[in-house]
Amino acid sequence: ITGFLLTAIPNWTGRPPLRGMPLMALFALWLAGRLVLAVPGPVPLVAAAVDGAFLVVLAAIVWREIAAGGNWSQGPIAGVITLYAGANILFHVLALRGAATDLPERMALALILVLLTVICGRLTPNFTRDFMVRAGLPGRPAIFSRFDGLSIVLVGIAAVAWIVQPLTLATGWLLVAAGLANLVRLSRWQGWRVWREPLVLILHLGYGWLVLALLALGGAVLGLGMETTNAVHVLTAGAVGVMTLAVMTRASLGHTGRPLHAGPMTMVIYGLVTLGAVLRVFGATPDLPENLTMLMLGLAAVGWSGAYLLFAMVFGPFLSRPSLDE
Repeated sequence: ITGFLLTAIPNWTGRPPLRGMPLMALFALWLAGRLVLAVPGPVPLVAAAVDGAFLVVLAAIVWREIAAGGNWSQGPIAGVITLYAGANILFHVLALRGAATDLPERMALALILVLLTVICGRLTPNFTRDFMVRAGLPGRPAIFSRFDGLSIVLVGIAAVAWIVQPLTLATGWLLVAAGLANLVRLSRWQGWRVWREPLVLILHLGYGWLVLALLALGGAVLGLGMETTNAVHVLTAGAVGVMTLAVMTRASLGHTGRPLHAGPMTMVIYGLVTLGAVLRVFGATPDLPENLTMLMLGLAAVGWSGAYLLFAMVFGPFLSRPSLDE
């Protein structure tokens, strides 16, 4: 999500992208937050402050760029990032007090639901339309309409309900309704027609994971289907994991002057992250013996993490050298 924002902000505002030392400083702050939480030793309050600072700085950068470019129509996305930073701060405050942290955790996950619905709801049909034009395919994905707006609003309402009242039947049905609306929305983008180009098809697959996450979370609240823990993995391992790699691979090819086409190794990356998500969500069920469950979880970790490792190995050299069109 951070990478997409830093890539998309210049397009929204007409201002130059964040680069050089400011970008390296932002990355260093993100890395510092990971390290202070992973390595024993730092004072808890210091660790919380360092980790919490990253999203605050990111939100400030987004607001600054929007204000400088005068493109206030992108304010809602900046607002969601700000709330996301607030959820992280609340998490650390409650953790330092020894209190339960389930509320800020739900807030963060709910905000991710909203961000993916808005951001990926722009990327997927736009990139699909671009591919259809280049490939000379007839027809086009449906343009943004009131139905798309309704689908986003339903996700927002369901997300708020899940934060405030996570166990009520009304929340469950709202999540299911949001999932069904976005399933129809996804079908309007005609993803089955781009099967020849995995670089585009993976965007539809990622949004499909988002739809499944809404339905799974709603079903879990209603006592149908999987438990809430597994439903959360549909969102995190599935929707977030797949869509992040979908955007990273496309952006890496486009910004280094390479053809927008998924080669064999890119398809392996997509296969690994998808397999890892499937095994994580469906491989650990109460019916399986414990040793088989642990094997499934281990394979899920290897597949999912291996996809990101392979991305670094394949695309790292592209990103560390001058663009081919420079």
